Amino acid sequence: MKAVWYERFGPADAVLQAGEMADPVAGPGEVLVRLHASGVNPSDVKLRAGARVGAVMAYPRIVPHSDGAGVIAAVGPGVDRARIGQRVWVWNAGWQRACGTAAEYVALPAEQAVLLPDRVGFAQGACFGIPAMTAWYGVMGDGPVEGQTILVTGGAGSVGRYAVQMARAAGARVIATVSSARKAAHSTAEQWVNYRDTDVVGAVMEITGGAGVDRIVDVDFAANQAASLALIKPGGTIAAYASASDMAPQLSFYPFMFKNVRLHMLIVYQLAGALRRAGERQVTDWLEAGVLSHAVVPGGGLADCAAAHDLVASGDKLGTVVLDI
Repeated sequence: MKAVWYERFGPADAVLQAGEMADPVAGPGEVLVRLHASGVNPSDVKLRAGARVGAVMAYPRIVPHSDGAGVIAAVGPGVDRARIGQRVWVWNAGWQRACGTAAEYVALPAEQAVLLPDRVGFAQGACFGIPAMTAWYGVMGDGPVEGQTILVTGGAGSVGRYAVQMARAAGARVIATVSSARKAAHSTAEQWVNYRDTDVVGAVMEITGGAGVDRIVDVDFAANQAASLALIKPGGTIAAYASASDMAPQLSFYPFMFKNVRLHMLIVYQLAGALRRAGERQVTDWLEAGVLSHAVVPGGGLADCAAAHDLVASGDKLGTVVLDI
């Protein structure tokens, strides 16, 4: 099969190689997916660059990317053969595994291949694993949100854009922070605040009539901690999926404690079991109902993988970069 891989950390154009590899084989409990699309996420780019603290090559050769979509071509022992031919999206393909989705085929546990509704394209399906499921976990991971007011920080990001749509679909009032009117339109948020030129706390308090918000889906806990503390209602929840500005922020423990705030630090890679299944079911329902729109940024084919990584690293894109395989 055609694939892209790296054998050391470094710049994309220096370490990513494209070539031929042996086709994988579905083992017990696994499916073999013929991939049509591969999603490129910031975590994939950071891992390839060796940017994570204490990063070491876990395998001699790594095929990158966790997300993708395609068709089940074969099944291993213990998997229903009726699954052959199913359109699916896959998740965690590259999480603690050597072979991700930057290839024509991937073999992985059957539960990591989720039925893709016919109305949804493969490129869109390649966006779900990390961005859409992180958004679902951030919005819905602590229970129903109907009737609540939710603040989504970074509402134009790949996760934030899905979070805005999901919160609204779940019956919540949604406010997003963005950095420009262009990004506000991309976010799909009906109410938004430009954090670059506006006092976020004052603006959100004005929008909510001084009540604040029930839940915050947060893209940068450290950068937003002071505003989040001011805006969250007593008993509210802050669901933070990143803190890039400071990976070890000083926590305002007692102010949060006296507001009885729940801090939920979440990572979608660890979302599993019944909660994961619930998220997949709800996302599927929303997809079949056509209430979610998708922001696919074409990244070319496998041969363009390095350029796709550089595009993700640049931050100069709105949406998820997807390779067409």
